[in-house]
Amino acid sequence: MKVLGKGAESNDRMQPTQTPTQVLLPFVRRHGRSLLLLLLVAVLAPLVLFADLAEDIFRDGGFAWDQSILAWYAAHRTPGLTRAAEILAVVGGVGGLPVITLLIAAGLVRARAPHHAAFLVLGLVGAALLNTLAKLVFQRPRPDEVLAVLTERGFSFPSGHAMANAAFGIALALTFWRSRAGWPLAVFGVLWAGLLGASRNYLGVHYPSDVLAGFLASCAWVAGLYLILARRWPELRRSPAGEPDTRGGAALPSPAGRTD
Repeated sequence: MKVLGKGAESNDRMQPTQTPTQVLLPFVRRHGRSLLLLLLVAVLAPLVLFADLAEDIFRDGGFAWDQSILAWYAAHRTPGLTRAAEILAVVGGVGGLPVITLLIAAGLVRARAPHHAAFLVLGLVGAALLNTLAKLVFQRPRPDEVLAVLTERGFSFPSGHAMANAAFGIALALTFWRSRAGWPLAVFGVLWAGLLGASRNYLGVHYPSDVLAGFLASCAWVAGLYLILARRWPELRRSPAGEPDTRGGAALPSPAGRTD
């Protein structure tokens, strides 16, 4: 028995360590189509559209519909709508959104879903950092303050509010996608991001193309982050509350060698 044990240990030591390619190839073969679709729709397509939008803006100085949409909003302002837009600016700004995100993340940690919490926080923090970098690179001036309700400092492209709140909405939907709240939160995320984006145009502090660019950038960032982290943290693909899978075939592909 001792000889067999030594032989087994010797065989184990002689087995070569799998290379990253050997580990990934079975996963790619099994889920190649799903991965390709996700990469094209959620990551590559938004990146291409963002690049095309940026090129058009800085080659032609902006779009004609940028000014016409801002003028339309300015012509349809009311005291009630203006107050609502100002409240949205606070709730979705640096004084509100990070607090909301941290409260949700704290709840996830208490529910023993720390990786879901980390993904949610990383989604927002990464979007904020990328937005700061993009503004320094593109340095697009803000719209004319004559038509603006608020006075905002800094550059305009892409919209920080639009990018941060889109990242929050997408990350929130992906975090809870496998739970009963998945669809409601996905709808909420889309509506919330759209409302915040429209409010930035209504207030006259961003061009519509700034808002669209923020949406596209956040989609690519959060979707790409999810694909990377779900490979390392497979529990991201499960409900943070431990509920049974309610999404069925609509899920992202599981990591190789694992099942939900």
